[in-house]
This record gives sequence, structure tokens and C-alpha cells, in this order.
Amino acid sequence: MDDQATVRGGNSASKENGSPERQVVGGLAELGNDIATLLELQLKLTWLDLKEAFGQALIPLIAVAVGFLFILGALPVAILGLAQIVATAFKLSVGVATLLTGVVVLMLAATILFVAVRSIGPSFSTLRRSREEFERNTNWIRTVLLYSGRGVSRRRF
Repeated sequence: MDDQATVRGGNSASKENGSPERQVVGGLAELGNDIATLLELQLKLTWLDLKEAFGQALIPLIAVAVGFLFILGALPVAILGLAQIVATAFKLSVGVATLLTGVVVLMLAATILFVAVRSIGPSFSTLRRSREEFERNTNWIRTVLLYSGRGVSRRRF
């Protein structure tokens, strides 16, 4: 058949491709090209994962910023207003009432920030794909480098 390769006697690869040194240089150039291609693809995947992670984290980050601004703006007013109410209701000094009110407001703020920060963390789980692909690429390079100088096994599994 015309589309099938013919078998020649001897080492046809070395006759066609030149000396063994040229084959090694060609193999190294091909390996370098493969590694560069893997690196390019890895960077593209990482960029896509970062864009997706940022998209998922955008709303929680805005919530953190808004919560922080509310805390900054409302804290002095809340402390002073509630301190006056507490001082009047429990017949305490203004200093003690202000301190108690400040502690309560800080606990509320810490709760809001805790909830918002917890929702940011899972948005970066998409980077898992890039990490796994990088590990596969690294293992492939190690395998190629490990077995590049060895003969091909004729065993079939």
C-alpha cells in the first residue's frame, strides 16, 4: 500500500537525520520548544484563573470595603450616642458607658468582617486548576528528561 511506511535495513534514522550529535541537538531543541509551549499555556491558564477568581472575589471585596467605611463613619457616633443612653439608663458615668458601647460596636464590626473575609477565600479555589496543570507539566518534563536517553521498551502492558 502506498500510504504505509517501508522498513529499511540498518539504522535509517541516523542515515536520514545525520549524525547522532545532530539527533541530540534536534531532540533538545524539540524539548525546549515543548517546554516553552507548556510555559505559555500554563501562563494563559493562570491568567484566566486569576481573572475568574477576581470576578468571584469582587463583590465580597466591595462588601468588605463598604463594611469598613460604615464602621469608620458610624463608630464615633454610635459610641457617643449609645454611651449617653447607657449612662442614663443604668446611671453610669459617661466614661464607663462609652467603653461598654465601644466594645459592643467593635464586636459587631469584627463579626461583619469575619463573614466577608470568609466569603473571599473560596473565590480563589479556581487557582487549583492552574496548580494541577503545572504539576502535570512538571511531571511530564521530568519523565521526558528521565527517559530521553534510554531505549524504548518493547514490553506491552
